Amino acid sequence: MNATGALGRYGERLAVRRLGEAGMAVLAVNWRCGRGGEIDIVARDGDAVVLCEVKTRRAGRFQHPLAALTPAKAERLRRLAGCWLERHGGPPPGGVRIDLVGVVLPRRGAPVVEHVRGAA
Repeated sequence: MNATGALGRYGERLAVRRLGEAGMAVLAVNWRCGRGGEIDIVARDGDAVVLCEVKTRRAGRFQHPLAALTPAKAERLRRLAGCWLERHGGPPPGGVRIDLVGVVLPRRGAPVVEHVRGAA
């Protein structure tokens, strides 16, 4: 795994922990659909299914991770949500939500993890 991949996996582990702290149950990590794509985290929040896109950045080098969810990425997540629902029995009573978890790794100190509900 290259450095970028390792950084992303670290951010996903932090995101899983944050979602758990928020009372969400993680159902899958790095779930792949044959239609070309991956959902970083699939979780359950009450009676809703939540698809989470995780973006991890080192502080100061790139745009803030919460700015990285483009319309094209949001559309890809919607398509993947359809694939998840087809394979897991259709939509849950609480519906489906797309969240974004942004992780910023400062040069010093603890990572900053932000969770935006209903980002797309």
